[in-house]
Amino acid sequence: MRTDTEYVLRALRAGDAASAAGLIRASFAAQSVVTDPLPSALRESAESVAATLAAGGGACAEAGEMLVGVVLWSEKDGGLYMGRLAVHPGWRGRGVARALVAAAEAEARRRGMPRLHLSVRLALADNRRLFQACGFRETAMHAHPGYSAPTFVDMEKRLA
Repeated sequence: MRTDTEYVLRALRAGDAASAAGLIRASFAAQSVVTDPLPSALRESAESVAATLAAGGGACAEAGEMLVGVVLWSEKDGGLYMGRLAVHPGWRGRGVARALVAAAEAEARRRGMPRLHLSVRLALADNRRLFQACGFRETAMHAHPGYSAPTFVDMEKRLA
């Protein structure tokens, strides 16, 4: 599926796991703010991505032979849970994240799921705004183990 002249969206395949894990780590390491605790995404490996793909799936944005964006998903809590949305730092601001969210939404609809949901760190205000602009609303705040104040928020988009 072509999204524009710069990149193509396609299903993420098992053979992409190592490249996808590297992109996820690089993307999360280049966040606009440092989060506490550090993102578990920094520990993604080819094996962990391959396991998520086998259990759920994902999509990528590819420019030439390079992955420039990825998203993973799995069925969870009565909806499609979207995780590890990552865009190469040099490709940010080109609509890649929105295109990957749209791919996850299309997959949720294909599976007949009533909602798409995710979690995002409270400190990542730009990410929260992006998801709100894509139609998500905040539903619940949580704290990571060992933290007394909330550190992340669940967001969902109800699908008609």
